[in-house]
Amino acid sequence: MRGKEMDQKVLHIGIISREDYKKRTLAIARGEYRPQPDEPKIWFESLQSMAQVLSNENLLLLRTILERKPESLKELEAATGRSSSNLSRTLRTMARYGIVKMERVRRKIRPVVEATDFTVQFSMYADAHREDGRDAARI
Repeated sequence: MRGKEMDQKVLHIGIISREDYKKRTLAIARGEYRPQPDEPKIWFESLQSMAQVLSNENLLLLRTILERKPESLKELEAATGRSSSNLSRTLRTMARYGIVKMERVRRKIRPVVEATDFTVQFSMYADAHREDGRDAARI
């Protein structure tokens, strides 16, 4: 069940190899490619790396933040039983991907969930051609 007070925010995630990500970024910089508004803004190198960040344990952490609205990392630590170093590392990683944000309130840091739903986009072949020269569309 979704948090009653939070609007649904969908985070569009893409899976792309490091090499293809570099090619895409350079094409955008050269003006050869313009990303569409519905394209992912967040990219992972593999399904495994995405699964580490969005593991069941971390989804439970997000749900705990939504439901309990902790005012500090100490409160979140008490609510989850996770160590402060583990929480800090996990939340920093999630913040890099735009899943949470860390708000500084006086001398405390309060975690806030930014994304409640996720879509994942990936293709077996990022380019129109495979390395063996065959068109990906014909396979």
